[in-house]
Amino acid sequence: MNIAAILAKAETSSKASLNRLLELLRIASISTDPAYAAQCDEAAAWLVKELSALGFAAAAHNTPGRPMVVAHYTPKAANAKTPHVLFYGHYDVQPVDPLELWHTKPFEPEIRNGKLYGRGTSDDKGQLMTFVEAARAWLEATGDLPIKATFLIEGEEESGSPSLVPFLKTHKAELACDIAFVCDTNMWDEKTPAITTRLRGLVHEEVEVTGPSLDLHSGLYGGPARNPIKALSAMIAALHDKNGKVTIPGFYQGVAPLPKATKKQWSKLKLNEKKLLASIGLKSLAGEKGYSLLEQTWARPTAEVNGMWGGYIGAGSKTVLPAKANAKFTFRLVGKQNPQKILKAFQAFAKKHMPKDAKITFSGKGGGAPASEVPENNAYIIKSAAALKEEWGREAVLMGSGGSIPIVRHFKDILGMDSVLVGFALNDDAIHSPNEKYNLTSFQRGIKSWVRIIGELAK
Repeated sequence: MNIAAILAKAETSSKASLNRLLELLRIASISTDPAYAAQCDEAAAWLVKELSALGFAAAAHNTPGRPMVVAHYTPKAANAKTPHVLFYGHYDVQPVDPLELWHTKPFEPEIRNGKLYGRGTSDDKGQLMTFVEAARAWLEATGDLPIKATFLIEGEEESGSPSLVPFLKTHKAELACDIAFVCDTNMWDEKTPAITTRLRGLVHEEVEVTGPSLDLHSGLYGGPARNPIKALSAMIAALHDKNGKVTIPGFYQGVAPLPKATKKQWSKLKLNEKKLLASIGLKSLAGEKGYSLLEQTWARPTAEVNGMWGGYIGAGSKTVLPAKANAKFTFRLVGKQNPQKILKAFQAFAKKHMPKDAKITFSGKGGGAPASEVPENNAYIIKSAAALKEEWGREAVLMGSGGSIPIVRHFKDILGMDSVLVGFALNDDAIHSPNEKYNLTSFQRGIKSWVRIIGELAK
């Protein structure tokens, strides 16, 4: 196995690889807006064409939403011991609003100062194409891949993946592999690779509190009449104690202490908490007392209010007591917390904190997914970390993520396989925001990193 020759092929093909990424980025594949359904179809077809040209058996599968791209490759000399790896990514992107804040047109990607700007550059087309181009380098340099490879590329990740679970269940036999690799996460910094080993789960809820049967004149009824905004605010204020701990009964069931070895490794990262907070205009750490910023973000659950509204919010003054008030909540979960139990516990808590003449109702659309953790001694993590060290010259950080990637849990629960999350995005990539970018080094060295990981997997 001549890894040097394959890396050389990736290097000499870097301009062509970038041009292919630019082609994909020009397709406005926004999954949340039905007006862009044709562009999502176009992106799926583009990927099928590219993968088919590489020798994959590729097809775009119709779903009730956007197409699901599936592609398979079996090496010529494959046998029962040849590892079978699934690579996952998504071709859909976020909407571009507010358009006026973009410095360039979102779907006319532009390179400036070693950075590629445009919607989807980092999330997730640039990351996805590191997989594809690494496979291309192997095939062009050696004529074959040393592993069985399956690509699963969805088109609804940015709109909640409504078609994903039914698709996984229907195609379970076809998609089951030894391990899944997901390229939709970050490096620790621009010079230090990382593998994300834990993801927080998520459950959400929306409530409406009603009081009087109609909006009331605050001069006539202010005082004696129940104000739903005040009732809702009091319930929200009761969600946390003075130390930042969530007060919902049973909320911490399933939350285990952070292993000492993991805590020690995170402390060695020497994160400058003050500098990070200052970058977002803050001065002090707000979460649970007794936990570092990384612990709060990666290993502790949260209860957050994402939006609250009620009464008159237009220009000027309107002296009114509103008939109703609303709020949206999300709960980030860790360990073995059960999303449905958390949801029911919150609903019971909210009802208990409603005063007389205030009625609370729930959206009933909580959904949710539990947290995911992959042991750091997983053989695929060890191989991937070794490959990343070879490419970047630094030990890969085994880190957590405050976010949620439900597909990881679905792979485990439906397909029975763990996931290794290796990504090359950076914290300043502005994903989901105007002026999204992806460093060219992330793209180019990301390709070479996957070349090395594929080689490690084949050993």
